[in-house]
Amino acid sequence: MILVAGLTPAWQQVVVFDAFRYGEVNRAREVHWFASGKVFNAAIAAHRLGGPGVALAPVGGPLLEQIRRDLGQLGVATRLVVTESPTRVCTTILDRGAGKITELVENGLPLSAGELAEFRHAYAEEAARAEVAILIGSLPTGTPASYYRELVDRTPCPAVLDFRGEGLLACLDLKPYVVKPNREELAQTVGQPLETDEELIGAMQSLNRRGAQWVIVTQGSGPAWITTESAAWRAHPIPVAPQEIVNPIGCGDALMAGIACEIRNGRDLLDGVRLGLAAAHANLRQLLQCRFDASGVSALAETVCVEKVPDLREGSASEQVDQFPL
Repeated sequence: MILVAGLTPAWQQVVVFDAFRYGEVNRAREVHWFASGKVFNAAIAAHRLGGPGVALAPVGGPLLEQIRRDLGQLGVATRLVVTESPTRVCTTILDRGAGKITELVENGLPLSAGELAEFRHAYAEEAARAEVAILIGSLPTGTPASYYRELVDRTPCPAVLDFRGEGLLACLDLKPYVVKPNREELAQTVGQPLETDEELIGAMQSLNRRGAQWVIVTQGSGPAWITTESAAWRAHPIPVAPQEIVNPIGCGDALMAGIACEIRNGRDLLDGVRLGLAAAHANLRQLLQCRFDASGVSALAETVCVEKVPDLREGSASEQVDQFPL
């Protein structure tokens, strides 16, 4: 079983316009509402890829039943911690005429000490029977940065982490199996810009040396980078024509789901990246996050090119690798 846990789910509104003009009245071509946020996106993607699992998230307010109904219709098992604060609402504006996407993100509202304790207890119960656990997304306002460490410390199975900053650094000595920031998030985490690939790999391997067994960094349409303490690989996303891109939101969550599914299946981590990039490609071509048709994803994963890169510990990279102020 795959446990997907996160504390900032969302109820998503996707609004599609033929053309969107700021400061004017705009009439939408179509509007969609559905359960989302990184935790639900990854759980939906894992379900689509055939990984049995459960989504664990705090949900509250008038949207509780709609979220429960939506995920139930998709067949996604859930364990919801009911909260006093309402679940946030996020909005995606798709301007078809300009080919632009605007995301309006509401921060997660604070959770009470009792709600955080209930979530911690629920997580420990679910993690005890999981084969792999994904911990994903930002923390709600006011939640201590150490909270994710408390959860990772209660994870007996391989942990796959998708969050950043102080909270991520605090978990590394617990030796999580995978950590996956994007390039910007990693730069924020190490406190320095990562302008070259050598600097990027140096920062990634600094996380490896602090305990992360694998580090994966995504960078939008660019290659994904994978490191251990002693090696590095570059994985190339599947090419897609601009006119085929429908909605890129959720691609990173689909990647996480693919990685978790292959870990559960006993496959190599690089195979997980291949499946994850294929799932991200499928997600890119859909309007609603991670609700893709998975029938051809496994075959597509076999076309993903993953290449090992030279040992950058020698030469200039080895001189930079310990300079990040972690």
